[in-house]
Amino acid sequence: MSPLAVVALGGNALLRRGEPAEASHQQANVRDAAQAIAALHATHRLVITHGNGPQVGLLALQAEAYPDVRPYPLDVLGAETEGMIGYLLDQALLNELPAGSRVATLLTQTVVDPADPAFAVPSKPIGPVYEPEVGERLARERGWNVRPDGPHVRRVVASPQPIDIVEIETIRLLLDAGVLVVCAGGGGIPVVAKPGAGLAGVEAVVDKDLSAALLAEKLEADFLLMLTDVPAVEIGWGTPEARAIRSTTPEELRGMDFAAGSMGPKVEAACRFAELTGGSAGIGRLDQAAAILAGDAGTIVAGARYEGTRKPASPKSSSTPAASTAHQP
Repeated sequence: MSPLAVVALGGNALLRRGEPAEASHQQANVRDAAQAIAALHATHRLVITHGNGPQVGLLALQAEAYPDVRPYPLDVLGAETEGMIGYLLDQALLNELPAGSRVATLLTQTVVDPADPAFAVPSKPIGPVYEPEVGERLARERGWNVRPDGPHVRRVVASPQPIDIVEIETIRLLLDAGVLVVCAGGGGIPVVAKPGAGLAGVEAVVDKDLSAALLAEKLEADFLLMLTDVPAVEIGWGTPEARAIRSTTPEELRGMDFAAGSMGPKVEAACRFAELTGGSAGIGRLDQAAAILAGDAGTIVAGARYEGTRKPASPKSSSTPAASTAHQP
């Protein structure tokens, strides 16, 4: 059986920095992503997940046009964006893959703990920015939490840890049937399990990279591939001494500091997957997906299964500098 790779597409796969959130731009970018994924299909079974931040923000803005309708909750907005982005990816993949290939998009619920400390300290920005007096009024009327964002304020919500994936067995069935699966978009639809009452959606956003790591762990994947718009994780990013980290281990990465709002979640996801499964994780540019999977590009975080090998990475030959500060977008 071919090895299994979970591929996590960053938001740039759909909407690049500075682009207007128009459907035509997203469709063009998705075609590029589908071409990169198609290059992996010949050698790997694939599960694709993706970001949805700009799309949820767009829906939140559109909701402001209906002041007499209460805004839809975040779990519903998450489901809407999973369906929309899944459709775009599904169609683009079918157009790029060999005839007879099978692709399925699955709405996916991610279970979080209602006692997660993140609910007490909302920190994930979402939606548009507001003038302070407008934001404070909306916070009172809608029960929101808002925080300063430059001269404005912005809504913030909880970002709890993902602990389970409701549809994991369905994903396994699809994989066993030879289907390429698109699932867990935007980290999945956040839900809690209520004893005796089933599942219920919550106002939260699950980090898409941590959700991808959990998905890869549950599926016993061989590789977690996180694709973004930078070629590799860098140490000393933004300084003259900046250097790409090509091959490393979770232990080495955990000795460094990465920006929580940018590369931090990807590094944490890579470390978790490598530590828990012994598999290998890669971080790098979308157009270098095949090279990253082969160990020839990006940053490779090698788990125990790759001890002593050169591809996808060799922890013993790591080129990671022994430094402690690394930030990048």
